[in-house]
Amino acid sequence: MANLIRSAKSGSDWTINELLAFNIQVVPANTTVFFRNPELPQLSISPMILDNLQMPDGDILDDERDFFLHLSSVENGFEESAVDFAALLLRLLKYNSGRQRMIRSRKEISFIMAGQRVDAKTDICIIEDGLFILLVQEDRHQGQAYLHDIEPQLVAEAIAAFHQNNGNHRLAGLPELTYKLIPGIAMIGTAVVFYLIPVTKALDITFKHYLDVAITTASYPADEMVVLQFIPPVPDSAHYGDHGKGMWPLENRCIILQCFEAFKKFVVVSL
Repeated sequence: MANLIRSAKSGSDWTINELLAFNIQVVPANTTVFFRNPELPQLSISPMILDNLQMPDGDILDDERDFFLHLSSVENGFEESAVDFAALLLRLLKYNSGRQRMIRSRKEISFIMAGQRVDAKTDICIIEDGLFILLVQEDRHQGQAYLHDIEPQLVAEAIAAFHQNNGNHRLAGLPELTYKLIPGIAMIGTAVVFYLIPVTKALDITFKHYLDVAITTASYPADEMVVLQFIPPVPDSAHYGDHGKGMWPLENRCIILQCFEAFKKFVVVSL
């Protein structure tokens, strides 16, 4: 793998080859390993969302109506609907709680790769105090087989977010980060896959086993970077990313939203 070609590419052009070229491996994890807890938390979300497959008749709250409308829109394959649905889910589950937190869409960021500045564009991100603390990427193919396409893009965005966060630290006169665990989410229709992406920066540029330096200089890191992947433990998980197998089954919906609730603890500035 050390002999693979490493050239400057935008985040949207990253593939499994870039992961191999920079010694990055995506490793599935179970609930205990990923969340450091064998149990998923209880939900405080509206029972209307948890107990009804589709929008019920009668009066419902605006958030409940929006959930069902977006759910249907994504399942019907309307363009860009998964991005809107992801933003709605983050709001429903209070991911934007805090005076300085913002949910942003289509935010462009950049990083240095092979000596050149390249761009990365998130579908959704959360920013707090000017720092990127969550990234969300949509899989427009809507199929679990395409996770190999979306995962490299999410990793590239995490590296770009790390660069941007350090740039903001420098502007504020703060020490640069040497490590950041960046949480990421892949949306596959209404299915969701969660990631924990560790990015490191060398204190000395000669330490080429650090990912940040390796990508900047197009060198092969001596140490493997492990990205943890978590697929919600839903029934029939082999077909989880297929059309109709995301949040449409009510049992799936509850489990996925519980995973969202558990994932919130990683969405912080200091982690």
